[in-house]
Amino acid sequence: MSNRIEELRKLTELDAVPGNEGECRQYMRQRLDVCADKVEYDRLGSIIGSKVGAKNGPRVMLAGHMDEVGFMVSKIDDNGFLKFTTLGGWWSQVMLAQQVKITTASGEKIMGVIGSKPPHILKPEERTKPAEIDSMYIDIGVSNKEEAEKAGIKPGDMITPYIEFREMVNGDYLLGKAFDNRIGCAIALEVMEALTTQSHPNELFSVGTVQEEVGLRGAQTAAHIVQPEIAFAVDVGIADDTPGCKNEYGAMGKGLQITLKDASMIGHKALREFMVALCEELDIPFQYQVMNGGGTDAGKIHTAGAGAPSMSISIPSRYIHSHTSMIHKQDYINCVTLLTEAVKRLDRETVDKIIRD
Repeated sequence: MSNRIEELRKLTELDAVPGNEGECRQYMRQRLDVCADKVEYDRLGSIIGSKVGAKNGPRVMLAGHMDEVGFMVSKIDDNGFLKFTTLGGWWSQVMLAQQVKITTASGEKIMGVIGSKPPHILKPEERTKPAEIDSMYIDIGVSNKEEAEKAGIKPGDMITPYIEFREMVNGDYLLGKAFDNRIGCAIALEVMEALTTQSHPNELFSVGTVQEEVGLRGAQTAAHIVQPEIAFAVDVGIADDTPGCKNEYGAMGKGLQITLKDASMIGHKALREFMVALCEELDIPFQYQVMNGGGTDAGKIHTAGAGAPSMSISIPSRYIHSHTSMIHKQDYINCVTLLTEAVKRLDRETVDKIIRD
């Protein structure tokens, strides 16, 4: 496993849900301390690394959100089973019988499994319906509430999916949890690291935002600090290249995704044309994507301050908002290359032209 993929493994295996992004923030701090000129935070916990290539140059923001979809303990019943609430969007059919980790206040990790009523005792009419989330619970293997509390569990504790990162049969296919959106964090870090030895005519801000999955909240507060003039949200997109799908959104390995619009914003036309021309110049494959539901951090960033030409660039991913997801390594590498080259070319004249156009 190459060093960059090993670092991606570390990122995905961290546990960080909306409102509890500390593990990912600490990891990003370690890497930003090496490559950034300055590291700061907003008051919600987003981390902002900045690097000055040209003093008073245009302010360029790359944002990846640190939080993953997960859960929070809401109650421990008398028999030691945990009730939970969702953090981010979940579809009940992908949840049952999946292993999870509960992180206690002391940082201890406790394993559990999501359960519900056994199928053998379901009524005929129940068998044809998906299990409702509020009927589910987490079994940590204790006999009563006191045992669960003695283990350190209490309401408010973070719950995250459990899966081991791995390279698949074709080594370009990577399987893991939380590609949504540790892949964006990884790209933001790699671009700044690449520019430690290269010049760029602007001020670059690589940002790990908080609470994207519950309303793009950290993007809004971080953007108030950065006040970007150009912004990119780097996230995952839909790969519907699997059986039963129509392949209308994107396919893994066929290129990064340039989002024309989603429910939170319309991508800036002139910035999009700049990036498409750069893809064509560098021979980087890309796909267009339209998402009528959902959004990315760019939805909040583009309206910060006086506004910033913004767009979302995504990595096609299968099975997002579940316990496991899959991406293609070349899409990831190409996205790092594209954004590094974009930052190197976004000088004052180019940014002003994008804004005027």
